[in-house]
Amino acid sequence: MGKLTKNQKLALEKIEAGKTYTLAEAAEKVKEITFTKFDASLDIDVRLGVDPRKANQMVRGVVTLPHGTGKQVKVLVLCTPDAEAAAKAAGADYVGLDEYIEKIKQGWTDVDVIITQPAIMGKIGALGRVLGPRGLMPNPKSGTVTVDVAKAVEEVKKGKIDFKVDKNGIVHSSIGKVSFTPEQMRDNAREFVATLIKLKPATAKGTYIKSIYLSSTMSPGIKIDPKSVEE
Repeated sequence: MGKLTKNQKLALEKIEAGKTYTLAEAAEKVKEITFTKFDASLDIDVRLGVDPRKANQMVRGVVTLPHGTGKQVKVLVLCTPDAEAAAKAAGADYVGLDEYIEKIKQGWTDVDVIITQPAIMGKIGALGRVLGPRGLMPNPKSGTVTVDVAKAVEEVKKGKIDFKVDKNGIVHSSIGKVSFTPEQMRDNAREFVATLIKLKPATAKGTYIKSIYLSSTMSPGIKIDPKSVEE
């Protein structure tokens, strides 16, 4: 393990070893232990009592955060000409089709979300090798393959995010910024966890929400009592 920086030591000193905090306490604490000069992301890590290797225990979904993500999301819409005007009006940063497909083939991926129509997926399939590793491949389950691309753009711009449990049973996501008020942090965290609970697989046994940690970019994680999130 590398040597701790002065700020990392300060952050650790402010967290009581072995303590489980309430969500309200953690929201306040994460602001105290963040020393970055930029507006750090607010991250949540939830360990679930599922086995992601089993298809019937895969947890994946979307959630619209009450206060958004705090991030300016760049959206590309790949669509037919008749849908271009509506996509642009909804706030899409880039709209088109063949010219952007060619750009992506050349390695261009300077966007956060790609939205497309079901009829276009045949053309986009070939881009999987470029988009897949970057998590940019449109998917009906995340709402990024839809006939109503304008509505999808509006939802993403308002704070809609998608998430998926990893191979270790953990769901990790950014749910805001450290500049958010503690109340905004709590609202977003509660909405995120509530969505996970709704998605609990019927085959999952035992404790479903095993642990929750809140952190910011480069800060240590703060363990949270799951009951305080659900209240």
